[in-house]
Amino acid sequence: MAIATYIPASVPRDAPERLRRLKGIAWLLDNSIPLPGGYRIGLDAVIGLVPGIGDAIGALLSAFILNEARSLGAPRSVLMRMTGNVILETVIGSIPFAGDLFDAAFKANMRNLALLERYHLDPVTSRRNSTWFVVGYSALLVLMVAAMIGIPILLIAGLVKLF
Repeated sequence: MAIATYIPASVPRDAPERLRRLKGIAWLLDNSIPLPGGYRIGLDAVIGLVPGIGDAIGALLSAFILNEARSLGAPRSVLMRMTGNVILETVIGSIPFAGDLFDAAFKANMRNLALLERYHLDPVTSRRNSTWFVVGYSALLVLMVAAMIGIPILLIAGLVKLF
């Protein structure tokens, strides 16, 4: 993945160096350990194996990348999308065994770095795509909550009519 050559005026001058450093951190957390068969995992997946606290430590390490993205000028829509990746990996990663497999495969830090680099390469398109993603994801969550509330209400109303 290429490091941005055009950097918007609102971004610090040392952004290319900071992006390279973040790329190294994301690689360490998500891809630094080779496994047989050509697959790679990172320290985040290994730390996540520690029950209770491992996923919280992984989320704190991922928060560093989020904070750097904020200081590099990433817009709110991109930051929300990046935060969603970290939350998803942390929540599902806390499920014993299956969550550890998800944590190793999802690679939130590499995804977040790609979002940040995409923003620096094409800020307008990246912002628009992230905004639509956040809007769509929010609508999906609202529908899920409505279904979680509405279905039991309909079931209870149906039972009341029976009696």
